Amino acid sequence: MCETWDAVTTYGRLRASGTSRRRISAQVASGALVPLRRGVYARAAACDTVRMAAKHGGALCCTSAARHAGLWVLAPEGDVHVWMGGHGHAYEHDGCCCIEHWDDAQRADSFGQPSIPRMLRQILHCHGVEDFFVVLESALRQRRITDAGLAWLRAATNPTSREAIAYARSDADSGLESLLRWRLRHHGLRIRSQVNVVAVGVVDLLIGDRLIIEADGASNHDDLPSRHKDRMRDANAAIWGYVTLRFDYAMILHDWETVEMAILTHVGRGLHLAGRAGR
Repeated sequence: MCETWDAVTTYGRLRASGTSRRRISAQVASGALVPLRRGVYARAAACDTVRMAAKHGGALCCTSAARHAGLWVLAPEGDVHVWMGGHGHAYEHDGCCCIEHWDDAQRADSFGQPSIPRMLRQILHCHGVEDFFVVLESALRQRRITDAGLAWLRAATNPTSREAIAYARSDADSGLESLLRWRLRHHGLRIRSQVNVVAVGVVDLLIGDRLIIEADGASNHDDLPSRHKDRMRDANAAIWGYVTLRFDYAMILHDWETVEMAILTHVGRGLHLAGRAGR
């Protein structure tokens, strides 16, 4: 996230605020202002993606804006999504990997990013409902979307997104947890997030009474001490009658059939219910 709200500015805006031509030139010479294209500058603290969007003629939007805002995003980094408004102009530039969004809206600042609700609608249309649901639950977790924003989303999107809004909660700690719950929603399971289990601690998901699901993001579970800690947690859970299934990022995203089959096989054997483990 950029360290300043006005990460991108224009020559006209600087002059209107009382900055002299000499002062602008001095700031450019010192690196405090970085020229992006004619009459458009980035502050030194501006992120690379914000600079690229401004070079292209707009502002970050969709998943790029969600990631910049600190929300959990399912889509990998790479392309930069740029909000052009309804009547913008795209500019060619070196290293362009921009995806343009032309949905119109009233905005006072050409470089201002969309609101969280509009950002979510862009994600829905661009990436689909799973990505939408993951970012929505992250926004709810961080209290970044209001009841009025949710009401606008319901009215401005489609029945699939309204199902996602109705199903969304604010207790998921990661997008992997959200995605697991979303993909399992039609199986009629009682699934709780961030449950404190005796002798184990907080687990990602608990299905029924006894089936723990851990969704391991690569950054938190790859090193040897973390793997040892995970094994100790699983062993303590077993002592207290819990069964643990642990899946990593790649399995959840790219091998869902295996993940789903493993979970439903345990459920089919009743291992998610108290008093059924080991039978």
